[in-house]
Amino acid sequence: MAAELTAHQLIAKHRPTLDQALETIRTRAYWSPHPEHPKAYGEDGSLSLPEGKAAFDALQGTRFDLDQPGTDDWVGSEVSPYGPELGIKYPHPDIDTLLPAMRAGMRDWRDAGPEARAMVCLEILSRISARTHEFAHAVMHTSGQAFMMAFQAGGPHAQDRGLEAVAYAYVEQTRTPDAAEWTKPQGKRDPIALNKRFTPVARGISLMIGCNTFPTWNGYPGLFASLATGNPVLVKPHPRAILPLALTVRIAREVLAEAGFDPNLVCLAVERPDEGIAKTLAVRPEIKIIDYTGSTSFGDWLEANARQAQVYTEKAGVNTVVVESTDNYKGMLANLAFSLSLYSGQMCTTPQNLLIPRDGIETDAGTKSYDDVVSDLASSVSGLLGDDARANGILGALVNPDVKTRLEAAAGLGEVALPSREIANSEFPDAVVRTPVIVKLDGAKPDAEAAYLSECFGPVSFAVAVDSATDAVELLRRTVRDKGAMTVGAYTTSEEISAAVEETCLEECAQLSLNLTGGVYVNQTAAFSDFHGSGGNPAANAALCDGAFVANRFRVVEIRKDA
Repeated sequence: MAAELTAHQLIAKHRPTLDQALETIRTRAYWSPHPEHPKAYGEDGSLSLPEGKAAFDALQGTRFDLDQPGTDDWVGSEVSPYGPELGIKYPHPDIDTLLPAMRAGMRDWRDAGPEARAMVCLEILSRISARTHEFAHAVMHTSGQAFMMAFQAGGPHAQDRGLEAVAYAYVEQTRTPDAAEWTKPQGKRDPIALNKRFTPVARGISLMIGCNTFPTWNGYPGLFASLATGNPVLVKPHPRAILPLALTVRIAREVLAEAGFDPNLVCLAVERPDEGIAKTLAVRPEIKIIDYTGSTSFGDWLEANARQAQVYTEKAGVNTVVVESTDNYKGMLANLAFSLSLYSGQMCTTPQNLLIPRDGIETDAGTKSYDDVVSDLASSVSGLLGDDARANGILGALVNPDVKTRLEAAAGLGEVALPSREIANSEFPDAVVRTPVIVKLDGAKPDAEAAYLSECFGPVSFAVAVDSATDAVELLRRTVRDKGAMTVGAYTTSEEISAAVEETCLEECAQLSLNLTGGVYVNQTAAFSDFHGSGGNPAANAALCDGAFVANRFRVVEIRKDA
């Protein structure tokens, strides 16, 4: 096919961005090419806020045609957590037709080389960025995130994570030179000379299994890591969050075609109700890579059964904060209150267990008992969410009925320090919005352990009374080792306790945030600088993003000839 986007055009447009990304993952400094503010969009071909909303509205009730092979049905039943049915129908795949078609373009994609693949990926991300407002509404109405969070996390932050994956993929593929002249001296005899050529070769079709809560933020790293390393990508979205990834696939296919490549290198697989297509696809011999974010049970199943594939999973963990002492009590409470409330706790990084010595903690506001700390935190959350309009902007909506069920059941697990309350949403009266519940538990009691050592996904936190700071550190270690953690937090003015927490996190491979009292929160990570997960504890077997996340998606094949 004739290319409308030449390699020269793409390199001229995107090479500076790739170079800056390469420098930033080396220095770990702050940088983003994707603006975080909604008013930054609306010029240079990007959609303004009203245009993005209009584009989203125009999709509702339509058939989302991708012109991909093997379509045997039209499916989809997305209902916004805010109430409205989206009414969009997507292509359902005949797998036996679709998978061979996806492999057909692999040779040309391989031969294009790492730089060309990176440039195409950056063009895809650039076009996604231009439609950030459209994506924001798509993410909002499939995940239940409030608009501003959907705009940022589902837009620029997700795009940053995709770019980060492309940068790591480029580094790993270019670590070995394209060619080498090899000469071995033989003393008095003529030297042996060989010409060697080294080519990164993709594993095969990559299956990206999307999640309900962060379809783009969690989906883009695997998608772009696989595509940039030469693998076709089959995107299997969560049945309640199809639209953001369907839009992504449509844009990717358009760019691939314009650049002269087979658009079937990126395809969509939407399932019928209760079809379980992910399990069927996961064990197909054509699937060589799987990226998955979701429940521990299905992640464990993938790791055990998809033996033909390289499987990357982000599963569940029990995130813990040790509260031993602080020199900014007010700042600590405010920071924790926001961390517990953001997106109704529906983040894999939200703190669940707050480990507090039962004899209290030392602060700049004097000694605070365990009851004081819990009561003051409850007051801080209540103050943060006291205004319904502000609360809606922080909490969003509960993503599915299971979260509401867990929230209501949590109140029966112990003494409730902060009851959850219902918040009305004037714009979306059908939205289910709830404030967090904080439950007090005694860490020494076996019946409490069953509660706090299980993940309770949603706006549920446990204030766990422990005998001492040392006991808190030991419980932290056991929690990370046995249950996993995406994040760990700690508040302490003690060098000894700080060192103990740090050593525990190093030994158990958990990402630690110490003494956060400002505008950075334990459940947030910045692309190009922070690692999301470590891959070293049960919560996830990979980190977003590092060299290990991309290096095993391809192999270097050598061809050598006598010179």
